[in-house]
Amino acid sequence: MDEDWQADLERWLAPYLEALGNKTRRRMCPAYIAGLIGPGDRKSIQPMAARSDAIPYDRLHHFIGAGLWDSAPLEATLWSQADELVGGDRAWLIIDDTALPKKGKASVGVAPQYATALGKNANCQTLVSVTLASGEVPLMLSLRLFLPESWTSDTARMDKAGVPAPLQEYRTKLEIAIEEIDRIIAAGVRFGCVLADAGYGLSAPFRQALSTRGLCWAVGIPRHQKVYPADVQLIFPVAGRGRLRVRHVPDVKSMAAHVMLESAKWRQVSWRKGTKGRLTARFAAMRVRIADGAPQRIGSAGAQHMPGEEAWLVGEHRSNGERKYYLSNLPADTPIKALAGAIKARWICEQAHQQLKEELGLDHFEGRSWTGLHRHALMSMIAYAFLQSRRLAQAGRKKKSPRSASPTHLAGSAPGHP
Repeated sequence: MDEDWQADLERWLAPYLEALGNKTRRRMCPAYIAGLIGPGDRKSIQPMAARSDAIPYDRLHHFIGAGLWDSAPLEATLWSQADELVGGDRAWLIIDDTALPKKGKASVGVAPQYATALGKNANCQTLVSVTLASGEVPLMLSLRLFLPESWTSDTARMDKAGVPAPLQEYRTKLEIAIEEIDRIIAAGVRFGCVLADAGYGLSAPFRQALSTRGLCWAVGIPRHQKVYPADVQLIFPVAGRGRLRVRHVPDVKSMAAHVMLESAKWRQVSWRKGTKGRLTARFAAMRVRIADGAPQRIGSAGAQHMPGEEAWLVGEHRSNGERKYYLSNLPADTPIKALAGAIKARWICEQAHQQLKEELGLDHFEGRSWTGLHRHALMSMIAYAFLQSRRLAQAGRKKKSPRSASPTHLAGSAPGHP
């Protein structure tokens, strides 16, 4: 990074500092973010303060952990800047979560739980993340802590960690994600399609919540997710004896996603250029009805889910032999290459998680409070947005007047959000 980055950072942070008001806070915010961006392996408060004579440790610690200031205006500024940089109908909104490994039991939200990045259970904090991305440029919009039931069942423990009273009830990661999507839509951030892995995509309420909001989505699913053929019909079965049937039932049984795609036509598809050439895999796609309607007893088959929304079922056979499956409500005329491009665009959020941790110290925070953790995460996201803005400016790709640009939909008449 060239030497004038700190002068650029000062200009970039001007709208953030206006919202902070207090003179000391207006000094601490740039100092903290410069500490995250600057040299040094450890980006917790003590080593950042030690590397700079201009940052007293106690003031920096108070700013993040205990200072009385509202993060909402800073978050609103971040979202506005992110929208100007990469927002639009071709942008992706990517839902995921990331784990911060921790020792002990005192840090807010820490518990033994599954850490995706580690591929195993670990003592960690889990943050639900929302990333806005266009092409290969991600910007993190939101990082919200998930509280396991071992925390939400212990009010005294939550009070000690400073968890706000309205957030002390147990909420799943899926519920947190939908709440964040609603806040992002309300703020006017523009995107064309929501992406998520199978941890979120396996949930019918999550998919249905996105569809109810008029959003396009493409999500991973388990191979055993049940689906119906797109032409499934609802019929009144003839009763051999007893009372006449009063409810429709499907004329065929649902089947697992991987079984449905066994008869599909598979083809080699390339979705983007990587560092070692074009990225390709074999894909198949067919229209189906998702078996996520109301459960109903269907003859000898027992309780089955009725046909729900029509969607794309997509399969991917990777060169290493791995097989993955997806659902998407993109329009019926969407080409398979566009489906593959949407599905594979999710990888960029994992890169953002890695950069936030390795370069900006997202997982270095040593405080234990709810407020401190979320403020540190916000400072990390602002620092990341600043670096991405410089990257775009240097590449000459920054949009001239994004809000006046004519919308270009992802594929055909893909619906956007209001």
